[in-house]
Amino acid sequence: MSEFLLPDEPLKQVYLDANATTPVLPCIADVVSHTMQICFGNPSSPHISGIQAKHLLEQTRDKARAVIGAKNGDILFTSGATEGIQTAVVSTLINAKKHTIKNPVLLYGATEHKAVPNTLKHWNNVLEINAQVLAIPVDSNGILDLDFIAKHINNALMICTMAVNNETGVYQNLAAIEQTIRSRNNNVSWMVDCVQALGKQALVLSDTTIDYAPFSGHKLYAPKGIGLLYIKSGSAYTPFIAGGGQESGMRSGTENLPGIAGLNKLFSLLLDKTDDTFKSLDTLNSYRSELHEALKNTFGDITFNHSFEHSVPTTLNFAVNDLTSKEVIDLFDAAGIRVSGGSACSTGAAQSFVLDAMGASKWQSENAIRLSFGPAATQQDITYACERIRALKQILQANCLIVSDSTTPQQEVCALGLTQFRHQGACSWLYVSDDKHAVIIDPIIELIPRFEKIANTQNLKVAAVLNTHKHQERESATQLLTSVLAHRVVKGEVDALGWPINLATITLTNDVLEKVATPGHSKDSVSYLLKNSAGETRYCFCGDLILPAGLGNTSLKGGDAKAMAQSILTLSKQLTNKSIICSGHDYQQCFAMNWAVQQKQTPLLSALKNNDISIDEFALQKQQYDALKQVNNTQLCGYVNALPEIDTQQLSFKDAKAMLSTDSTYLIDTREPYEHGATNVAHLFNTPNANTLNIPLSRMANAVFEGQLNKNNTYILLCRSGNRSKIAANNLMQLGYKTVYNLNGGLALSN
Repeated sequence: MSEFLLPDEPLKQVYLDANATTPVLPCIADVVSHTMQICFGNPSSPHISGIQAKHLLEQTRDKARAVIGAKNGDILFTSGATEGIQTAVVSTLINAKKHTIKNPVLLYGATEHKAVPNTLKHWNNVLEINAQVLAIPVDSNGILDLDFIAKHINNALMICTMAVNNETGVYQNLAAIEQTIRSRNNNVSWMVDCVQALGKQALVLSDTTIDYAPFSGHKLYAPKGIGLLYIKSGSAYTPFIAGGGQESGMRSGTENLPGIAGLNKLFSLLLDKTDDTFKSLDTLNSYRSELHEALKNTFGDITFNHSFEHSVPTTLNFAVNDLTSKEVIDLFDAAGIRVSGGSACSTGAAQSFVLDAMGASKWQSENAIRLSFGPAATQQDITYACERIRALKQILQANCLIVSDSTTPQQEVCALGLTQFRHQGACSWLYVSDDKHAVIIDPIIELIPRFEKIANTQNLKVAAVLNTHKHQERESATQLLTSVLAHRVVKGEVDALGWPINLATITLTNDVLEKVATPGHSKDSVSYLLKNSAGETRYCFCGDLILPAGLGNTSLKGGDAKAMAQSILTLSKQLTNKSIICSGHDYQQCFAMNWAVQQKQTPLLSALKNNDISIDEFALQKQQYDALKQVNNTQLCGYVNALPEIDTQQLSFKDAKAMLSTDSTYLIDTREPYEHGATNVAHLFNTPNANTLNIPLSRMANAVFEGQLNKNNTYILLCRSGNRSKIAANNLMQLGYKTVYNLNGGLALSN
């Protein structure tokens, strides 16, 4: 794929995750550094250095008032927005301890940053307020339901809303919310999270009845660890941090003067009408339009998860309709483009609660990408970002991730051999012979668009679309995929699992695929054995009969432990130690386990095969094990043993680079081909292309069986963070590859 690699020279990072944090502007960094080294006095000290520090602090407070339109009220310097939220909530709830409301409620917007509802629930419990915490619904545009507010506001002790959403950029009509609140309740405490509004929307807080408004410096080019809280005159207040009495007794602890100095410079830039650091709304809208077009041109089938009409222009939240968020983020990251999936504070969440609240589809919610830039972005920044995004199109085309719009697309045959596809622990398998005949086994509905693209771009002839059994935890995708690929699937009558009724075997060039009845996990379970011309089983597609380091669940409807034992014995007669076990689920992320390793990792299976226990003894132990696991485990289709921890040898970038200077040392990039194609790792490590392999986890089983790896060689594995490559290194060591290393920290720590 060398023709698709980016240039050898390191490319400048394209940072498009400004809603998570921003770089400190050079002019602000200079002020912070100066304050740390020169104007470092303690504002509480009586000498000249202290007086100078105190002057800087108060001058910043005055500038803050001008920026947020707070002629009255208090401006309190905090460590950031989270502390401001805590302070507002604690102050309100302590003041409300003696309330007389019969059914008190605490209201917050359903799309609010998790810091708000989590804080409300925590202090509601700790302070024993015993109020009901209610989420205010939003419509499909993310706009708060004013009728819901009106219905509950008379019983509310506090209402929390946000000016601009951190995931979608959706802004609220604060005037309409205020009218709804104050026309019914003049006493309820109202907090507005203004973190994402600073520098993007005009604020005049003194002209509102907002009680509290937290801000955070690092969201707008100031350092982390500094923020402020606006408190309306007369609003309840209890110091959240007590101690030496700094900040007029409102927040103790020596003030973060360098951070405050950074805010000082930030506010000066915002107030200076002659300065062009922060761009106008028209300019920011033009930036968004350019990025919007670049994304559409690159990915084609794309859905934006919010209305631009109701959003600030610095945020674009979208889903690529046929690609997962992980695939898109991995590709972007490999190309040096930094974006995030939803909120940076919600990383790891299966779905975006913000998009769920807006009624987005499950696909949109699970695969949302947030692209955000700061209001100080330049035209040069945006133009460069768009160029880099568009440069990814050829990589996407080359790896069958989008359909090429070229009459002569440059594409490799990227599907030959065996490829594993995973979705939430479930596995699908694609095998393609040298003459482009294919079988697809255990297809997953969510992966149908991927199989469709691969089949069409590679011009595959699909011999069969097969299930190993009627999967208990998901709807069968065989018929739907067969329909989608109707012009490519071999015609003929098939059974309930997709096998051609009139064929004993399916021929795939020099290999044949056989079907073997293997009940146990379910009555209809079968296994498919791919055998070479000598009759040796290369791959065993066993569904959920056998799992990496485990066996299928027999406690489900149709499960039968005795039948499972007999099926295992039947299969074992047709397997060699080198046969690759291809399961329907891979909870351990083993990816490439052969029959020899499977036996070592599964004691009950090994005992049965070696005649150490009878079929009846196997069945009894399996039933007891399944019953125990069913209570303590949520995995539906099978239960696995925890794999033994392997002491993977870790290498630093420097040591890896030195080791790669020898001919018998090879570099294996375990990222997917589209990531590998966006990063010239051979150049990075100064190693020959011949010694640089791209074997992603999805192709590890194919590489092991096809002999791409030699147990006498030394291998250094890498990925983006070091996590995927560590899994692969563990797997290879299980398979008997002794001199395997992992690049510690992956490419992220290679500079």
